[in-house]
Amino acid sequence: MTTFFDLSANLLTGKEQDFSAYKGKVVLVVNVASKCGFTPQYTGLEALWKKYKDRGLVILGFPCNQFGAQEPGDAAEIASFCSLTYPVSFPLFAKVDVNGDDTHPVYQHLKSAAPGLLGTEGVKWNFTKFLVDKKGQVVSRYAPTTTPESLEKDIEELL
Repeated sequence: MTTFFDLSANLLTGKEQDFSAYKGKVVLVVNVASKCGFTPQYTGLEALWKKYKDRGLVILGFPCNQFGAQEPGDAAEIASFCSLTYPVSFPLFAKVDVNGDDTHPVYQHLKSAAPGLLGTEGVKWNFTKFLVDKKGQVVSRYAPTTTPESLEKDIEELL
């Protein structure tokens, strides 16, 4: 059986990141966008990262342009936005598709392991969040409207 830690993805820099490096950590995966109404959640995500990274939390941001074309930039533009507008220091990955024929394998895994309402697998919008435990099992899926701050209790239980 595949776990989250058997996967990999390219970082925003183009370098491949093997997720086995995150074994033993709690991982929060978020599809992000720079021109979305939920974009201010970058602030809350960064706060979670800073508060819990030394205790074993990793936050992984996956830019996605599938919802209202809200992440139109290339890797350099995304990196610039995330360093200047919302000083993000958690890992950001290359832009991916989270739905459709070209769904990235990471999102294929996350969606099948934690379906949404009524068993639907599709990601509904930017800033959908998936929480992965230290063993690589997807334990929760959160709607875009769920704020990063409201995840603290769930994260602490897994740390």
